[in-house]
Amino acid sequence: MLASSLAFAERNEGDAALVQQKRSLAGRQSEVLEQRSERALRFGKVAALERAQRRLSRRRGRFGSESSKELEHDHPMFTIDVLTLFPEVFAPFVGLSIVGRAVEAGLVEVRYHHLLDALHGSERADDIPFGGGAGMVMRIEPVARVLDEILSQAPPGERRAILVPSPSGDRFTQARARELTQLDRLVLVCGHYEGIDDRLGRLYPIEEVSLGDFVLTGGELPALCVMDATVRLLEGAIHPDSARDDSFSAGLLDHPSFTRPASFRGVDVPEVLLSGNHAKIAEWRREQSRARTIARRKDLLEPRESAE
Repeated sequence: MLASSLAFAERNEGDAALVQQKRSLAGRQSEVLEQRSERALRFGKVAALERAQRRLSRRRGRFGSESSKELEHDHPMFTIDVLTLFPEVFAPFVGLSIVGRAVEAGLVEVRYHHLLDALHGSERADDIPFGGGAGMVMRIEPVARVLDEILSQAPPGERRAILVPSPSGDRFTQARARELTQLDRLVLVCGHYEGIDDRLGRLYPIEEVSLGDFVLTGGELPALCVMDATVRLLEGAIHPDSARDDSFSAGLLDHPSFTRPASFRGVDVPEVLLSGNHAKIAEWRREQSRARTIARRKDLLEPRESAE
């Protein structure tokens, strides 16, 4: 509405004061948005660092300096690099999720690379497609500059993967997320508009991944999903039993879960779960897991049955 009001006022010579007022308002709004974005980006990393430092100080005071040495990791930290036009999308989620807890614990480091910072002079991040057509295509130069910098600073022999969310990619799975945890670095390149110049795949060993047969506005949401699915499987991110019993981890969907109250609006929790008989509970859960998979995702059983 602000843009349309401004255009209307400019067409009327007598409204010069109104035009100036609206331009000033637009400038202030832009400045506020930039400040909010900067605060959001700082929040996730700074808040996490402060909480981690406070925890470390308390532990040192309680257990002495020798215990603090036990907190140091013998293996390199898992690093995630995110290339995006919208880094502000990530900060709130990372700061308030299991990913944020993993950052605090020193299990993972998340780095954001704003592609607009890689532009030179009057360059644009996107341009019209060769051959014509609707939409805009992300230019390869800023993406390549950031990737070159990341790869040039990586240690020799680093195990890494460069993932690009794309509707034409392979379906991202729990098994692939588990494989990614064995790497040292995960690079997520977020496309936008009509995608990224296809020469990216000819110049870099990228892996296109898809969440399903649907299209999103950009690669930020799929990148968040890949990040979350991978980080939660890192050792120490969540309780080992939780990861072991996840859907897809054993080739089956997870069993049904219940909690208090035992009865709600005439629907009762299965009696076996209230029995205290852990052997029967485990058996019931296995049966329910298989029955749910047969009813909802029979395709998951086909590889198991063919192997048997």
